[in-house]
Amino acid sequence: MTFSDESSLNEECGVFGIWGHREAARLTYFGLRALQHRGQEGAGIVANNHGVLKGHRGLGLVSQVFKQEAQLERLRGEAAIGHVRYATAGTSSVDNVQPLLFRFADESVGLAHNGNLTNAYSLRKKLESQGGIFHSDSDTEILMHLIRRSHRDTFEEQLKEALNTVHGGFAYILLTKDAMYAALDPNGFRPLAMGKTASGAIVIASETCALDTVGAEFIRDIKPGELVVVNDDGYRVEHFTWDTQPAICSMEFIYFARPDSNIAGVNVHAARKSMGARLAEEAPVDADMVIGVPNSSISAASGYAEASGLPNELGLVKNQYVARTFIQPTQELREQGVRMKLSPVRGVIAGKRVVMVDDSIVRGTTCRRIVSLLKEAGAAEVHVRIASPPLKYPCFYGIDIQKREELIAGNHTVDEIRQIIGADSLEYLSEEGLVDAIGLGLDAPYQGLCMAYFNGDYPTPLYDYEEEYRKSLANSAV
Repeated sequence: MTFSDESSLNEECGVFGIWGHREAARLTYFGLRALQHRGQEGAGIVANNHGVLKGHRGLGLVSQVFKQEAQLERLRGEAAIGHVRYATAGTSSVDNVQPLLFRFADESVGLAHNGNLTNAYSLRKKLESQGGIFHSDSDTEILMHLIRRSHRDTFEEQLKEALNTVHGGFAYILLTKDAMYAALDPNGFRPLAMGKTASGAIVIASETCALDTVGAEFIRDIKPGELVVVNDDGYRVEHFTWDTQPAICSMEFIYFARPDSNIAGVNVHAARKSMGARLAEEAPVDADMVIGVPNSSISAASGYAEASGLPNELGLVKNQYVARTFIQPTQELREQGVRMKLSPVRGVIAGKRVVMVDDSIVRGTTCRRIVSLLKEAGAAEVHVRIASPPLKYPCFYGIDIQKREELIAGNHTVDEIRQIIGADSLEYLSEEGLVDAIGLGLDAPYQGLCMAYFNGDYPTPLYDYEEEYRKSLANSAV
């Protein structure tokens, strides 16, 4: 969601909204805690109290931003939206932390966004030339400028017009004094689910795990091109476009989403387990045990072990109280972070031939350090199996990798990567295996998955990123 030069595979953002609950802000806080894995840089909540919108936001984890009871107490009201952020566009500034709260003479609007706009630069340049003033460098603010410049009669019509002007990946939640709105881009890159509490409150969240946390029963997924309007009369589903083509981000299933979430009717844990099982069929190896890299690879390792008949052992222990390594500002600190975060269980792996299952390899740094840790702990052999195809191409829809030279698989063969990470063997899951393992079964390319990271087949035009992508290809080996 921001114009950044970061060079690691970073989390998406997470959005949450609720309408019709007297403790709306508090439930939003709990929902954001459930979505914390999607963004650890900043968090915020905007609440609607009898038509008056108030907000609080800050840098840090949800528990740090709302560490004082008074911060939630002042956000009274029966409707609220919230956001957890990891920047994919914009700098690490509180100005970019969401939800953004806009106050105009005639209305106030809260806005939260997950994704990345591929025509943001062009739109911003045009809006600024027309006198638009931006208070952040996030692409989220663009939508509000487009809404305010629309000549349509109602806010809903203005919003629909704006949604047809922005392109790329987006899941928006907006809050006004009269309603809450949720919209998903025409490809549905980002997950967005809706539920209902026992008291009748409508909840919208990036993942179903957040619905479970606040006790909301799942109603439906918000589908590509849909605009859901929630108010005191309930909810209704509109469309801002019918020109849709499902292309759900495959990395949601591979890495980003929590294993207890369901996306498009598919449980994430079950999908990852199927990936591991298919990987065992495609890339068997003579070994003594299987170990998964905590935490996102545990499900895939379980599937690999079951399919291969090898024992699934606890060969790596994660220190849950260490910050995630991608947040560290330097390569040296990231490598030290791996050692602090993961510890090999010497008594389990010493003298053994180990199959190490991981979800992906981005730059190769972390994988190389883990292989080294296992061998230092006495592993006789380390065979690396990756439960996804090689990441060769950048993403422009919300993952913070926008240059192919940042990706080790975009510049090296599989055997070269094996040598770099120090593994005895290295194999990846095939593209076909990944699609079949997830099993969306939609009548769309790749069963409705975005596979661009692996094969460069982007579901949409790249607009502002087209030239950057061409340069990236020219500077990288195929």
